Amino acid sequence: MKHFDYLIIGSGIAGLSFALKVAPRGRVAIVTKKDRAESNTNYAQGGIAAVTSKEDSFELHVRDTLAAGAGLCKENVVRTIVEEGPARIAELIDLGMKFSQRNAPGEDGGRELDLGKEGGHSKRRILHAKDVTGREIERALLAAAAQQPNIQIFENHVAIDLITSQKLGYVGKNRCLGTYVFDKKTGRVWAHTAPVTFLATGGCGKVYLYTTNPDIATGDGVAMAYRAGAAVANMEFVQFHPTCLYHPQAKSFLISEAVRGEGGVLKTVEGAEFMNAYHPLKSLAPRDVVARAIDSEMKKSGAEHVWLDITHKPARFIIDRFPNIYQICLRYGIDITKEPIPVVPAAHYQCGGVVTNVDGETDIRGLYAAGEVACTGLHGANRLASNSLLEALVCAHRAAELTAKDPPARTELKIPLWQSGNAHNPDEMVVVAHNWDEIRRCLWDYVGIVRTNKRLARAQKRLANLQQEIYEYYWNFTVTSDLLELRNIATVAELIVGCALLRPESRGLHYNLDYPEANPEWAQRDTVLRKS
Repeated sequence: MKHFDYLIIGSGIAGLSFALKVAPRGRVAIVTKKDRAESNTNYAQGGIAAVTSKEDSFELHVRDTLAAGAGLCKENVVRTIVEEGPARIAELIDLGMKFSQRNAPGEDGGRELDLGKEGGHSKRRILHAKDVTGREIERALLAAAAQQPNIQIFENHVAIDLITSQKLGYVGKNRCLGTYVFDKKTGRVWAHTAPVTFLATGGCGKVYLYTTNPDIATGDGVAMAYRAGAAVANMEFVQFHPTCLYHPQAKSFLISEAVRGEGGVLKTVEGAEFMNAYHPLKSLAPRDVVARAIDSEMKKSGAEHVWLDITHKPARFIIDRFPNIYQICLRYGIDITKEPIPVVPAAHYQCGGVVTNVDGETDIRGLYAAGEVACTGLHGANRLASNSLLEALVCAHRAAELTAKDPPARTELKIPLWQSGNAHNPDEMVVVAHNWDEIRRCLWDYVGIVRTNKRLARAQKRLANLQQEIYEYYWNFTVTSDLLELRNIATVAELIVGCALLRPESRGLHYNLDYPEANPEWAQRDTVLRKS
């Protein structure tokens, strides 16, 4: 058993930001599944959307966010996050984050932020570090965390389940007491306790066969919070990034939306532009529209991909603006200055998650969440590009402020050590691999960019059978990280399907052929699931 003042699950922008803010007030543990830099933040290419130029305004950023969110955003949350964004950006720069700059126009010369533009934004407002923004943010935050003696990072540790008063059989309001943590190197399970547990586990892209997410994105935080009794909402809104590199050796490499922001054009395999038939903004339409358009074109022609073409721009500009994308594509034999990039849509971002307010509070006392794992109401039915890192910064800051003003008291409740019982070592890891593959194919085939009631019902039935098998496997064998992740993606898959079946309309990222139009009665209505 290990005791802390703050327990953080995840080491991306939300988890590290929160850790840095609370470290002066007590002992902080960060539990992370792989090494400390492995997070969705690390793979974020585009940047952070924030109002930093005279041509822009909070009102315009709010308007763009609400438009992308398709009638489901909470306007007060949007306004708070947009208006508090610039101050959080300034803090990030003070920590050593270096955003790309350019020569300022006019006689004075000087330098200014090189703001990018992405789909759905009416102004240039994306702060970026070339096309490796996430990596640079992660570097700056980890460097700052390394200077804090109060922060201890547990690498290669997997959170199993939240420890709550209700699970332990205590009556009264449910509160979170910590989490059981599996040490991958030793195979031991520890109880990590703290009055404040902060979920920053990122998303669930690996629940789908094709994703831009790293292997760690298995929806652990959502699954754990749901099992603990927290409300989970709007999981049907999974954003498919329209442009993932299509290449047999490229596992999940994202071609940033900024490529389209700088003039990249989508074309069919025959070389014809097609986005003008789908939206007035053409290749810069919101992501849900672009992903559906590509899906439709591929189904019409039977092609396995479409092209993203930026060859009409000067080679020097392309290489300077997108050095990472240029180098990676070159590694796969594609020179993006001379030939178009083959792309397909892939699961990218969950807009739903654990229900929180803008301060990161869940409905379980002592449990907070921020970043992709949380559902604040900012994104609504479709996330506006580059709003996610902004949300993580603002909500982590607000959660840290709240826990300073109103810290949950330490508990005297007795917490039991982890019991393995009669479980024995799993001898059939092929079963885990097979179930994992089946879930991901099931979600891709039946709960993808376009759904139907029949497909959703089929997915639900298959997942119920798999859940029973996984449940028996979990209780009959000692835990492994693969088994824990399988259990979590199965839970998250069921939540995605469950939410999708609750929404009798098409809105934003949820497109159901049986209800092709948005239902006005479902504007501002969340689909909420809670474990019975």
